[in-house]
Amino acid sequence: MPLGLSFHPAPTLLLRPITSSTHLAISSPQPRSWSSISRAAAAAAADSTMAAGSVRVAAAQMTSINDLAANFATCSRLVHEAASAGAKLLCFPESFSFIGANDGDSVKIAEPLDGPIMQQYQSLARESKIWVSLGGFQEKGSQEAHICNTHVVIDDAGNIRSTYRKIHLFDVDVPGGRSYKESSFTEPGKDIVALDSPVGRLGLTVCYDLRFPELYQQLRFQHEAQVLLVPAAFTKITGQAHWEILLRARAIETQCYVIAAAQAGKHNDKRESYGDTLIIDPWGTVVGRLPDRVSTGIAVADIDLSLVDSVRTKMPIAKHRMPFDFWRPASL
Repeated sequence: MPLGLSFHPAPTLLLRPITSSTHLAISSPQPRSWSSISRAAAAAAADSTMAAGSVRVAAAQMTSINDLAANFATCSRLVHEAASAGAKLLCFPESFSFIGANDGDSVKIAEPLDGPIMQQYQSLARESKIWVSLGGFQEKGSQEAHICNTHVVIDDAGNIRSTYRKIHLFDVDVPGGRSYKESSFTEPGKDIVALDSPVGRLGLTVCYDLRFPELYQQLRFQHEAQVLLVPAAFTKITGQAHWEILLRARAIETQCYVIAAAQAGKHNDKRESYGDTLIIDPWGTVVGRLPDRVSTGIAVADIDLSLVDSVRTKMPIAKHRMPFDFWRPASL
C-alpha cells in the first residue's frame, strides 16, 4: 500500500459458531418461523462479550407479504430476538410492514406517521427497549394517489426520532426482468437526513439511493454520519449483480459502517427480492451477514466507532478531498 499504510482492521464478529450454517448470524431456515438453531444462536449472542467501546447492532431480513398483521408478527419476533442478543439498534428492510400483491395496494393501506400501523411499531420498540430503523414505510402522501417511501427511526422509548423520505425513485426497466415505475405512486423526498443515536450518527437512505454516491458523500462530509443505513428490497437480478459491491463501495468511500437490511425471496407471483443482509465496517470488510439469502432472521455485529476514527486518520480523505468547483475546463 502507498505511504507505508498497512492498516487492516480485524472485524469483530458477534457470534461464535453454533453450526456450520449459523456462524455469522441469527437466522431461521424458513421465512416467518423459528428454529432451535435460532434460539441457540440468540443465547450465544446474549452470552458473548463485546469489546470495550463497541456497541451491538442487528439487521433484519424478512419476506414481507400483503398482510399487515403477519408482517408485524415477524417484526415483533425479530425485535425480541435482537433485544435478547443485546443489540441497541435493529434495522428492518424497505417495505417491512407491507408488500402488495397488486399495483395500487400500497396506496390503499398507506397511513400517516401517527396512524395505528406506526403506533404498533412504536409500542414494540418501547416495550423491547431498543432503537428501531424502519426502512420504507408507506406514509400517506400529500395527494390521494401517492405515498412517501419513508425511513422512520424510533428510539427505545417509542418516540419517532427522525424521518427520511426516499429521494431517488426506482423507475427502471430491469434487464431480463419486469419494469418498475415507483414515481407513478410515490412522491420523492427532498431532504438529506442524519441523526445521533446510541450507535453513532446515522445517515438515512432507502434502497435505490444506493446507486447515487453523492448522497452518501453529503451524509459523510456535510452531515458527519458514522453509520449509513440502507434498507432495501433489491430485485433479484440487480441484487446478484451489484448489491454487495455497491454497499462495500459506499462504506469504503465514506469510511462509515454500513448496515443493509434486505427483503428476501418471493413475496408473491410477481415479485422476488434479493436477500443478502450485511453489516460492513469502514474498511469495507463484511462483519455481519445472514448466510441464507432466503431466510428470515437477523445478522448481528459489534461496531466500534473508534475504528471509524482510526480509518479516517490513517486514510485522511477528508483533508485531501477537493471541492467539485476546484477543476476548470481547459481553454480551447
